[in-house]
Amino acid sequence: MKEIGEKLKEARESIGVSVEEAAEDLKIDASQIIDIENGNVEKFQDVFNLKYFIRDYAKYLGLNKEELVDDFNEYLFDYTSKLSLDDIKKESKIKEDNKIKSPYTVEHKREKVYQNFIYIAIVVLLITICVLLYTILHEDKDEDNLVYGGTYELTK
Repeated sequence: MKEIGEKLKEARESIGVSVEEAAEDLKIDASQIIDIENGNVEKFQDVFNLKYFIRDYAKYLGLNKEELVDDFNEYLFDYTSKLSLDDIKKESKIKEDNKIKSPYTVEHKREKVYQNFIYIAIVVLLITICVLLYTILHEDKDEDNLVYGGTYELTK
């Protein structure tokens, strides 16, 4: 990161722009420009913002912004590949039981309510079909046993 900062500082000084002037033009704090030029990555909370600061600063100075962003990405890769998993877990603000969930893997309550409704509707439909089948199959047997309001005479 120091090399990137030195390139930026040399370019700024070669065109005769002060830190304050660059900060005013870029609408960032002068301290951020100084931190970028000194390679103080730890002064920035968000490395993505730092990458965009470097890109905009390089463009402002007339440097090849893609080249400097590539250098920064390489620096980040080298830096993060040296971190152990234990260090990452210690610094992580996310606890194991409070994981971030993707909107693609989270089961939404509304969907669950609809699923339950569908299951209940299917069960009710099956019960209705069973009752109808039972009454249809046993209707013929019941008619044989019915007595229609009169008396039967038994004849021999």
